[in-house]
Amino acid sequence: MTYGYSQKLVDANKKADADSLGVALGRFCIEREITATRVAVELGVSRMTVYNWFWGEFTPSPTYAEQIERFMARHKKRK
Repeated sequence: MTYGYSQKLVDANKKADADSLGVALGRFCIEREITATRVAVELGVSRMTVYNWFWGEFTPSPTYAEQIERFMARHKKRK
């Protein structure tokens, strides 16, 4: 069972810099109800890292940028 994202996170993500790949990933996942746990597992990072990206606290390193792009491409096809 998933509980979705907190309103606080959703609001912070909306206010964060849309040019950040991590923020874009957050918007993508919030819209599609993809959990942070799923993102973390598929990308091989911690949930805290995923949340920091969603909040715009940190920008994904170039190492993860390509993986994030592929993740979003795969999940666009599913919905």
